[in-house]
Amino acid sequence: MTSQTGLPFKLVRPLDFVVIADHAENIGIYDYLDRRDSILKESEIGRKWLEYFDAGEGIKAAYEWSAFNAKGEDPIQSPEMRFRVWEQVIENAERYNEPGIFTAFIGYEWTSGPGSNNLHRNVVFRDGGERVRQVVPFSAFDSDDPEDLWQHLNDYEAKTGGRVFSIPHNGNLSNGMMFMLETFAGERFDEAYAKRRQRFERVVEVTQPKGTGEAHPLLSPDDEFADFELIDKSNLTGTVPKTPEMLKTEYAREALKLGLAEQARLGVNPYKFGMIGSTDSHNAIPSTREENWFGKIHFVEPSPHRRDGYFIESEVDPAYSIRDIDMGASGLAAVWATENTRAAIWDAFARREVYATTGTRLRVRVFAGWDFQEAEVHRPDFAQQGYARGVPMGGDLRPGPEGAAPTFMVRALRDPDGANLDRIQIIKGWLDAGGESRERIYDVAVSGDRRIDADGRARDPVGTTVDVVNATYTNDIGVAVLSAYWKDPEFHPGQHAFYYVRVIEIPTPRWTAYDAKYFGIEMPEGTAMVVTDRAYTSPIWYTQAN
Repeated sequence: MTSQTGLPFKLVRPLDFVVIADHAENIGIYDYLDRRDSILKESEIGRKWLEYFDAGEGIKAAYEWSAFNAKGEDPIQSPEMRFRVWEQVIENAERYNEPGIFTAFIGYEWTSGPGSNNLHRNVVFRDGGERVRQVVPFSAFDSDDPEDLWQHLNDYEAKTGGRVFSIPHNGNLSNGMMFMLETFAGERFDEAYAKRRQRFERVVEVTQPKGTGEAHPLLSPDDEFADFELIDKSNLTGTVPKTPEMLKTEYAREALKLGLAEQARLGVNPYKFGMIGSTDSHNAIPSTREENWFGKIHFVEPSPHRRDGYFIESEVDPAYSIRDIDMGASGLAAVWATENTRAAIWDAFARREVYATTGTRLRVRVFAGWDFQEAEVHRPDFAQQGYARGVPMGGDLRPGPEGAAPTFMVRALRDPDGANLDRIQIIKGWLDAGGESRERIYDVAVSGDRRIDADGRARDPVGTTVDVVNATYTNDIGVAVLSAYWKDPEFHPGQHAFYYVRVIEIPTPRWTAYDAKYFGIEMPEGTAMVVTDRAYTSPIWYTQAN
């Protein structure tokens, strides 16, 4: 395809599925402006934005639209446009959906941003057009309260017999709102709230260009891999500075731990979610490879000038701005599905048998059970045994035999067009005897002849082969395949817990290094030039017996 700036683009390998989730607020507005559609002449703001486009200053319309959206004000107020565009969205998805070959979901983005704090959700339907066209997208102009969105989704299911869920965006720009422990009305969660959130939000996006939201060094100081592609200075518009207390309700690992505490209090876990990545691109190009990253939006497409550009330029304090070079080439959602169809892939999301990658196509699979043996991780029927005697990522491990501890089998395979693997880790979170949340990281497999110490950690780094100047690396270190068997050495049957797998690749050149080489430029001082891509699986939860 040809990009917004006229550059040719092609994926190295095709995607299996996609959802084009346009913003529900004035959905299709930019296409209407680009086509100079007469419907926009019916409003004053529409005529003003058309003048911007005619003058070649369409970006002004985008910024003004964002300002209206942040205030929850509909500048166009055209139900006709909403209906017409939604019909086109449905038609596009139906046209390109090829069961068994390529899956095109019908969906949209609900763009709630109270106070410019990012609470965006992607809404994804399991169904085809015959059901989905019975409703129109629910927008933040209707309400910016997630509970109202979930009620709308509930009404859709009741009306049509269909299925739908919402996927929260990365929480790192929400200024503490994404995983807060109270409702919009300021009330503490109750059981009904927890059940509804768990029902409609089966997975959470933990990595995308605007930052990775798995963990943060201030929350996990013993995690040397937590400092990864962080954007943590402010909110979505750079207007309100980040404070340390906000971080705890922005990052997925902390939210999973908060969920355990809420489960102990309510009997239901509101933050029982799987983890995926997304491109969140606004230029219709789902690129994630470092050497082929076309940015999040047209003005972040490859050029010698994006080293100096700003995705968000704060009017309050330059330190709160998001530079183009701050953004990462991320991410992808991976599913373990029985076939490439809407139903099978959507069902994999619903049961949380999904994982996130920060852009590469590495594969990872994990099963937990009570009687797996170390040699079984190498069995050719590894997956069959995992399903028959255990649970996969996203599942619930029920209480086992007295005196037993959970056992895990993990396999990881590198991206065939990418980097070797450094290590496999299992991250455990639990509630201790006093009801306090804890976490611990275990290295369960490492490449080379490195040693895993008695405390479960491999202290020696894998090393690096990256040549930043030439934007190259080799697979002389690391391995193509890693497998692991692990038994929890500190399991207590009376404590709620979760376990998820993180797979770390060897270092490779970051997209900024490829830009510097390709365009013959120098990057600003302090620019990250090396990246260690990784995958995060959905957790497996252990819930104590009542």
